[in-house]
Amino acid sequence: MLKGQIISVETDITKKTLNAFSIVGLPDKAALEARDRVSSALKNSGFKSPKNLNQKTIVALAPAEIKKEGSSFDLAIALGYLLSREEIDFEPEGKIFIGELALNGELQRVRGTLPIVEAARAKGFKEIYVPAQNAKEAALTRGIKIYSVRTLTELLNHLEEEALKPEPETILETKIVSEPAINFCDIRGQEGAKRGLEIAAAGGHNIAMSGPPGTGKTMLSKAFAALLPPLSLDEVLEITGIHSVAGTNAGELVLEPPFRSPHHSASYVSIIGGGAIIKPGEVTLAHRGILFLDEFPEFDRRVIESLRQPLEDKLVNISRAKGSARFPANFILIAAMNPCPCGYLGSAHKECVCRPSDTDRYKRKVSGPIIDRIDIWLSVENVDYEKLSDRNFQAEDSLQIQSRVLEARAKQALRFQGMKIKTNSEMGVKEIDQLEISDEVRKLLNESARRFDLSPRSYHRIIKLAQTIADLDNSDKIKEPHIMEALQYRPKINL
Repeated sequence: MLKGQIISVETDITKKTLNAFSIVGLPDKAALEARDRVSSALKNSGFKSPKNLNQKTIVALAPAEIKKEGSSFDLAIALGYLLSREEIDFEPEGKIFIGELALNGELQRVRGTLPIVEAARAKGFKEIYVPAQNAKEAALTRGIKIYSVRTLTELLNHLEEEALKPEPETILETKIVSEPAINFCDIRGQEGAKRGLEIAAAGGHNIAMSGPPGTGKTMLSKAFAALLPPLSLDEVLEITGIHSVAGTNAGELVLEPPFRSPHHSASYVSIIGGGAIIKPGEVTLAHRGILFLDEFPEFDRRVIESLRQPLEDKLVNISRAKGSARFPANFILIAAMNPCPCGYLGSAHKECVCRPSDTDRYKRKVSGPIIDRIDIWLSVENVDYEKLSDRNFQAEDSLQIQSRVLEARAKQALRFQGMKIKTNSEMGVKEIDQLEISDEVRKLLNESARRFDLSPRSYHRIIKLAQTIADLDNSDKIKEPHIMEALQYRPKINL
């Protein structure tokens, strides 16, 4: 989980001098503009504006060497100023105040509330005061009193009379099953793709789908989200904290696995993260969920290659001249692509109109190392018109498939009990060596690896994929049919 940093706000006032209001401690532009917001908020809350008094005000944000970002210091600055002016009196020890002040004294929502609350609890603080819009996510944290504040005046009244009551702890019901937006039973045909998606959900495997335009790749990807297990409380805390820092959750809790679908024109920084002020990118926003990259080869080559580390290590390290950061990035990649720029290479319905040079350039966008990191490759072809128009068509719905996924995940939870990993896709060499594989099955695996010239990474991925298939088959051991099916999901397209 992203960790918050506790910042101390110190205020010093020198009276009977020319007016000045300074904020020191490496504030960014938003933090520096707190001078104007705080001054107006104080004036409109019944106090004299610092800008109308003959005094020098210095606000220090400590520790000074850390870059301060955003407007969440406004409330603490206002209270520190009033304490220094001796216009209010309360004991700030053990209390934390966060929130942006509107000009009329109202508190506005801020980013990164949940990590700050977690850091405050870990540091031993007893109370934290947050804007009302952030109270729901803040109340996820146990062991610290959360107070929801709407205005500066309301907070001052509480500090004098203790008028506010702590927010009740947020109790999550993450196992409530909602009707999926796209149900697998509504998708005609594509049984092979559905099977591959079920395996991917059961073991947390990366998947790629290739086929002509309009065959249902995007619909299958969106329906895939309903197969994933519900989030645990720890995962809700982790994901909500990430989206709180990024400002994408509008103060609401993230109760379902994220589904991120950036456009293929997205930049390197927006996908991986970084920037002048280091922020998480799409690979981190998709943590514990799905990163869907449609038109995969159309993404910039640098973007595609940058996926190597998160796909392998489940995290991303970002280093810049102004600092560095490590963000979690444990997601399931779903890549959808056409076989060529026009989309009809090898199609029995339409003729490909691409020049050979264009097709080669298109395929070279996806390198061997990226192909090696994708466990399941599926071909999604056109569905017969008769099947599309069949009103009596019946298929398993998403909840039926999810029930098998949950059973397979339960086996993996038992297998990896006490370990950091949760799914088969996260196994390392040490965990793979502990799997029960008979001599006959291992002989078949080795012969197949030589025949297909598998790399060591691909060799281990076949074993991990076969173990997931065995879990879905309710088998305690990997058997020959599991190896054979896993081998069928090797890349079938010449990229």
